[in-house]
Amino acid sequence: MKILRSIHSVNPALGGPIESVKQSSAILARRGHDVEIISLDAPTDWWVRDCPLPVHALGPGRSSYGYAPRFSRWLKERHAKYDAVIVQGIWQYSSFGVWRALRGTPTPYFVFPHGMLDPWFKQTYPLKHLKKLLYWPWAEYRVLRDAVAVLFTSEEERRLARESFSLYRCNEVVVNYGTAAPEIDLANAREDFFNGFPQLRGKRFLLFLGRLHEKKGCDLLIEAFAAIYNSARADQSLHLVVAGPCADEGYQEHLECMAAPASAITFTGMLAGPQKWGAFSAADAFILPSHQENFGIAVVEALACGTPVLISNKVNIWREIAADDAGYVENDDLVGTARLIERWMGAAPDVRAAMQENARKCFARHFEVNRATDSLLEVLEGRHGGAG
Repeated sequence: MKILRSIHSVNPALGGPIESVKQSSAILARRGHDVEIISLDAPTDWWVRDCPLPVHALGPGRSSYGYAPRFSRWLKERHAKYDAVIVQGIWQYSSFGVWRALRGTPTPYFVFPHGMLDPWFKQTYPLKHLKKLLYWPWAEYRVLRDAVAVLFTSEEERRLARESFSLYRCNEVVVNYGTAAPEIDLANAREDFFNGFPQLRGKRFLLFLGRLHEKKGCDLLIEAFAAIYNSARADQSLHLVVAGPCADEGYQEHLECMAAPASAITFTGMLAGPQKWGAFSAADAFILPSHQENFGIAVVEALACGTPVLISNKVNIWREIAADDAGYVENDDLVGTARLIERWMGAAPDVRAAMQENARKCFARHFEVNRATDSLLEVLEGRHGGAG
């Protein structure tokens, strides 16, 4: 098959689905399929140049929405070259532009909402939701309605997607989703990480890795950790590492001020390559008390390294984690976040060791990229048994 994947940006610093897109596309290529990307990046952006896949960068678009007329023109002129188009995410022109180009053509398209229909956004940003209500009927509703299938990465995501808009109709399909295990020597990767952050060598630490954003519960994590660290019940050997980029400098400064009372919190900035895998592998556990997380690629990457995960029940794959005893799950509030830390601190060594093995098994069972690619191909090739 010749497959085109439409995404707003291939910039890895923005988080989101691009890492999984690259991983699954590499598997598709090894199986003989051709995969290209269409995006709203500028052709001169460095991340376009460095992307391992062919990228047709047709931006920059106007405003954060990314409206770029040539995006739809380009696809309308070339759609017959492709057997399928996959839209990665909604609410930007990379989705509506595909609908405009392909309506009335025989070229099928499929949509991954990537959690962007979660009612958390409706509840947390009511003014933005009001704007989306005005936009929904003539744009994203049509994008989803006319797709061959709308692909959800968990039953939880599909269930929640129905709660945001009363006008909602699409062919729902739940597919496996995931990423690849690291293909590097983890011992060397850990050494690379500690060479970059020598103050952490020999320390036990919890790892948060992702964008620094209020949605991720970063403030809850730092407040809970600082309170526990400075209490009489503190395990002084346990540290917290906060790794990731922050688009809002004011927010990072706020987090650093919150962290000041605890001397055991380290901000590393964004980690990539061996240093990222070294951090996952060296961590005692990965922690993410997110308020909304459709899938959580970083959660799955931690599992791939045999690192247990401490997550909120707003991470949509929490049921799989809990069922496989690959970590702990609590509410996405201060009490729940503190409970995650305290439960890990209180776990016996044999319990932690068992969770490490369970983490690897959970990854292989649910989230390994070859399984995810098989699931995607079943849908693209029409072998799926119908609506989810």
